Amino acid sequence: MTPLIQIRQGVARHPLYRLRAPFDFTLHAGEHTVLFGKNGAGKTLLARQIAGACPLLGEARTDNLASEQHTQGGIRCLSFRDIYGGNEPAYYQQRWNRADEQVFPTVAEMLERAKPVGEEVSEETLRRVEETGITAHLDKTINLLSSGELRRLQTARMLFSRPKVLMIDNPFIGLDREARRSFTALLEELAKDLTLILIVCREADIPPFIRKVVSLSERTLTHTESREEFFQRRENEQKTLTPKPAPLPLPPTASPVPQGENMIEFCDVTVTYGSRHILHHLDWTVRCGERWALTGPNGAGKSTLLSLICADNPQGYACPIHLFGKRRGRGESIWEIKKHIGFVSPEMFSTYRKPLPAIDIAASGLRDTIGLYVRPSQQERELCLEWMKRFGAGDLATRDYLSLSDGEQRLVLLVRAFVKQPALLILDEPFHGLDDELTNRARSIIDAYMTRPDRTLIMVSHYDEELPSCIDHRLTLSRQD
Repeated sequence: MTPLIQIRQGVARHPLYRLRAPFDFTLHAGEHTVLFGKNGAGKTLLARQIAGACPLLGEARTDNLASEQHTQGGIRCLSFRDIYGGNEPAYYQQRWNRADEQVFPTVAEMLERAKPVGEEVSEETLRRVEETGITAHLDKTINLLSSGELRRLQTARMLFSRPKVLMIDNPFIGLDREARRSFTALLEELAKDLTLILIVCREADIPPFIRKVVSLSERTLTHTESREEFFQRRENEQKTLTPKPAPLPLPPTASPVPQGENMIEFCDVTVTYGSRHILHHLDWTVRCGERWALTGPNGAGKSTLLSLICADNPQGYACPIHLFGKRRGRGESIWEIKKHIGFVSPEMFSTYRKPLPAIDIAASGLRDTIGLYVRPSQQERELCLEWMKRFGAGDLATRDYLSLSDGEQRLVLLVRAFVKQPALLILDEPFHGLDDELTNRARSIIDAYMTRPDRTLIMVSHYDEELPSCIDHRLTLSRQD
């Protein structure tokens, strides 16, 4: 069988995009493949070279697709960093600002823009788009879509180009269990008509229909094997692994703690967008020293709730909310609120695009800014480096943040939430895109941090196994529509 893509001893022309050794890669039609490896292993670099986004030296590559890459009939790539499809918020809080709502197009408008100009869309393509389920939300603006709905929208838009190969980076990030099951079923249905390449860093993210696994480590392609061979090898490797050293002890705390028993009080809070209730008559109290899990399906309002606490959502000023013992909207500045809070979220990852050394990104958490506008003291930089080392990110400190892999960037933003050792730690899906080893390490750091009796935690996760052992309270939200 003639392969769709064949690369022999591939080396990227640009030195910055090279793997450490030449690689071989072959893809046949219907040979659904996973690129697997830890954060920073080189998965995205390899994917860009497979997709043709990074040209190779010499005649290493042979394509047998019907037309050029990145045009109709070739390879199409989906990365959920750009989940808004080129309509990303201009600033971090824009998603919550009703005054700016008109800047976000509807689902119907996004689908219309994706259709090929001057060509009639085939019945087969329309059927595929319908199968994504996104056509049930045509009138919604995209800032009101849940994570699962955004995945479906981006997938549907890509189908209009009729690709033969669809490459998806981290397809299951941020999806609740039902959305994950449903999206897996959608991918399996698409796999009947086109060839899929998925990029993942966790074994649990490898769907059952995958036939081949390409593994990378330290920017080197190490194995190309069948699904069965991969899992057998991983099982054998786990038996011989030596225990990882425990993370370094945490530095002594010097962060101020607000006075008062209650950190957060919501009294009959309702938030609406148009005719839709996101939060409806919510009563909730978080006391100092409590550790909360905030759970619920995609679209239940978890991120909206957190945006009220962090003073990112203007509706918070009209709601009966007390933070740190004070009623919101009584003249306090956003900075007075944020100085007690350490925060990380998927929205922050999507909008934080600063060409700074990674340690400066971490240090921006000391001043609660997106970017570094006050130069940290030498003592503060040393503290930030200590925290990076604890999370296993010490070797990233001097590297340009934008040159890091998505997983490495997420890790740096997680460090950013800790550097000022806040009284209230709010972690919205903090393990997005982190491999199993880094996730376990971060979970143990959270547990260690929360041994301090005056620290309070709110953590969002769709999976109970991700929650640290310190969790002692739970608030579960449900969708209102």
